[in-house]
Amino acid sequence: MEEMTLKSAIQVAQLSELTETDRQLIDMAIEGTNRSYAPYSHFCVGAALLLANGKMIIGCNQENAAFPAGICAERAAIFAAGAQYPDQPVIALAITARNTKGELIDEPASPCGPCRQVLIETETRFKHPVRILLYGRKRTFVINSIKELMPLSFTEF
Repeated sequence: MEEMTLKSAIQVAQLSELTETDRQLIDMAIEGTNRSYAPYSHFCVGAALLLANGKMIIGCNQENAAFPAGICAERAAIFAAGAQYPDQPVIALAITARNTKGELIDEPASPCGPCRQVLIETETRFKHPVRILLYGRKRTFVINSIKELMPLSFTEF
């Protein structure tokens, strides 16, 4: 039997080290947390993405008492972009959250499994990596492709 070691390349940055566009996306993701509807978890997530045409789209989580009927911020943004600009690749996606006290989180939150799968499909569909910014007040993780978080992903054959 052979063992395989998989490694992920994730940059750790302070907000001041990011580009103006990255900071703008993070600000929009923070705005998304204010638009969140999270009466059950009280965990408000915001996302903002940049399309190849320069348009930026905000998404936020929307909960529902019938839990499968809700949607995460990442998918809300990606699906809104797909509805409005179906031929535009997603270039970058910023994600942040507020905790149950309503404060921005200190450490970055990572996308859930279904959101990771949607990101894999988005990269595969457009044959272009999505740069992911996971924002926390203490630091931001910069990831050049969702494949860094899911090296053994489920994709089309």
